[in-house]
Amino acid sequence: MWMVGAVLTSRLKTMMQQINEELSQTIQKLRRFIENRVGKAIGDYKMIEDGDTVMVCLSGGKDSYTLLDVLLALRKRAPIDFRIIAMNLDQKQPGFPADVLPNYLAKLGVEHRIVTQDTYSIVKQKVPEGKTTCSLCSRLRRGIIYKTANELGANKIALGHHRDDIVHTLFLNMLFGGKLKAMPPKLVTDNGDYMVIRPLAYVSEEDIARYARGVGFPIIPCNLCGTQENLQRQKVREMMADWDRRYPGRTESVMTAIQNVVPSHLGDRNLFDFEGLQLGDPEAAGGGDIAFDSESYDSDSCETPGANVSDQPQVINFGQPPGR
Repeated sequence: MWMVGAVLTSRLKTMMQQINEELSQTIQKLRRFIENRVGKAIGDYKMIEDGDTVMVCLSGGKDSYTLLDVLLALRKRAPIDFRIIAMNLDQKQPGFPADVLPNYLAKLGVEHRIVTQDTYSIVKQKVPEGKTTCSLCSRLRRGIIYKTANELGANKIALGHHRDDIVHTLFLNMLFGGKLKAMPPKLVTDNGDYMVIRPLAYVSEEDIARYARGVGFPIIPCNLCGTQENLQRQKVREMMADWDRRYPGRTESVMTAIQNVVPSHLGDRNLFDFEGLQLGDPEAAGGGDIAFDSESYDSDSCETPGANVSDQPQVINFGQPPGR
């Protein structure tokens, strides 16, 4: 009887090893896909250049963990030299495990700075119960982040916003703000001192979540922001989630649309000279009335994990200086 038990135990062990190997292969394939998407975004928008000091804002969530992980991997084979410093803001929210991120970063051997500021108490004191806290919380964080970037000598600030965040922001501004405005992959801060970059701009939240689960990042939940039920952004998230369930691939299409804007076929008089339009000049109208013609759409244009991704890591050609 004991021999039967030993055989079953051996088979179970073998089965578990096979499952773990398959899971590892899946995660590695997903890692390559995400790295390639991040590398393409960095190259398309020239986010990182030779000699940059990039401060990566690490909150303890899946997005910022993935961002840091991918940037560290890309730096190893990038054709340029740049410095990475991880920065975390301990906002003193109740139950926040203050030792998790310092231990994680020390284990990685990553240069980092932990900043402690009790913004949680300020937000709770100033914002009435039941109101969303994002506006004040964001302003407080922004000031601390800029100050820390100055102290560290960073010229680039990397945030973990992904493709879905960008699309959600577009609809948030359209539906609640009356503006055709999204979240840019790259921008200059109000004071003109720093460049804010979003290297995950081409990566979906679903892929990030799958990768974070597979790698096993020590996720730290936040009860200050996106978990608020009355948040307008949450309503947009629910709308887009329902839309994606019924019409897969639509989020990718919206992201593509954000990158292919035709001002002459919108209505902003500040972006296009409608008053100056003259007969006989179809070029001035961005192609005239071709917007009413039928267009061909590539149904296979939306990339999925593993598509066109080789088994070998790619050398990401972003920000390469001439002659190098």
